[in-house]
Amino acid sequence: MTSTFSATIERFEKDMGWYYVSVPTNLCEPLLHLADRGLIAVTASVGESSWDTSLLPMGDGTHFLALPAKVRSKEDLSQGMEIEASFKTRVRNS
Repeated sequence: MTSTFSATIERFEKDMGWYYVSVPTNLCEPLLHLADRGLIAVTASVGESSWDTSLLPMGDGTHFLALPAKVRSKEDLSQGMEIEASFKTRVRNS
């Protein structure tokens, strides 16, 4: 099953901080039983781009989806933009 949501692109404040979107809690909570050390393995999509990644824990019970540079470049994404993202769970490679 694919989950789709809209979110604003943010960036962690540290130097070289990741760009990311926060994933709504109601989409993550049902998947927590699949988490390995807090990571939920997914295939994410934004625009025409798809990649294997994980929903990463924020440390406060919420998760985020990191946006790699190659995806940001291909999709012409920048901080502050509202985007539509989607993901579906996948089996993690050990």
